[in-house]
Amino acid sequence: MPNETLSKHLFHWETQPMKWAMRLRVALYLAQALDYCSSKGQALYHDLNAYRVLFDQDGNPRLSCFGLMKNSKDGKSYSTNLAFTPPEYLRTGRVIPESLVYSFGTLLLDLLSGKHIPPSHALDLIRGKNFLMLIDSCLEGHFSNDDGTELVRLASRCLQYEPRERPNAKSLVTALIPLQKETEQVPSYVLLGIPHGNAPLNQTLLSPLGEACSRLDLTAIHEILEKLGYKDDEGVANDLSFQMWTNQIQETLNSKKHGDAAFRAKDFVTAIDSYTEFIDGGTMISPTVFARRCLCYLMNDMAQEALGDAMQALVINPEWPTAFYLQAAALKSLGMDNDAQETLKDGTSFEVKKSKS
Repeated sequence: MPNETLSKHLFHWETQPMKWAMRLRVALYLAQALDYCSSKGQALYHDLNAYRVLFDQDGNPRLSCFGLMKNSKDGKSYSTNLAFTPPEYLRTGRVIPESLVYSFGTLLLDLLSGKHIPPSHALDLIRGKNFLMLIDSCLEGHFSNDDGTELVRLASRCLQYEPRERPNAKSLVTALIPLQKETEQVPSYVLLGIPHGNAPLNQTLLSPLGEACSRLDLTAIHEILEKLGYKDDEGVANDLSFQMWTNQIQETLNSKKHGDAAFRAKDFVTAIDSYTEFIDGGTMISPTVFARRCLCYLMNDMAQEALGDAMQALVINPEWPTAFYLQAAALKSLGMDNDAQETLKDGTSFEVKKSKS
């Protein structure tokens, strides 16, 4: 297992925090491993934690055999940290299969928070409906609240005081599969940000926007574009005479303002109309407006129009990774997968170039 432990990637990362999609994959793979062990008569596992999870050569998470209690007939065990110990162990000095689900719940908290939070503290936050405070600040803007809420709910069920109220391993797998969405197509080594084979790291890595476009996750694209705002418009020339400024600029800015409000509210038809007014006004140039209208077109199954807007954004800013990624999404929507892959590579190249400048 050449690629370190979950603890290393989650708590002691060096170049990038673990991506949300990878955290969900770790949760699923672990649940599947526990279900497999249970089906083979190995339902007990000692002290499940982030040090027990290793990553193979492809970056896939694997449950180590170190914790399997092969010789335990009565469930006697011990814990290294009482704050993370299943309540029934504190009462009886024994672990049962449900104790393992409790430990899995503590691992879900690790994945959510990027920290080793005592379950009692986490449950207080959940009961107080402050569960978003649990979630790793590094993940802001890179996950949907619905997915976060679902994972918090699952962790809460695993951490129930009474063992009989906790889900079994098979139901954990059932609950986690829908959260994987389209990320199944992205290799684990890409999500984990590690080199693979002979491929240089900077050729395999995609930014969150690049990944979202590669799998046509329109919801994620929308969240990322909304978070980015207009910072990539800085430096775009808008040479306006004073006459144009005084007579037309307010109307143009109003169109953009209405478009932004509709975009934020996910009213993509209205956003298309408002952004079109802004573009047709001709008094200001904004690659971001073309990028946003591109996504609006994709949301309305107008891939050809979306492709046109992505290309227009590239005319304005020829080295803008966002425009390349959106062009790839439009090409993928049109069934032109090979062209989409090449465009993703171009976007990645310019992103690497930008990060070094």
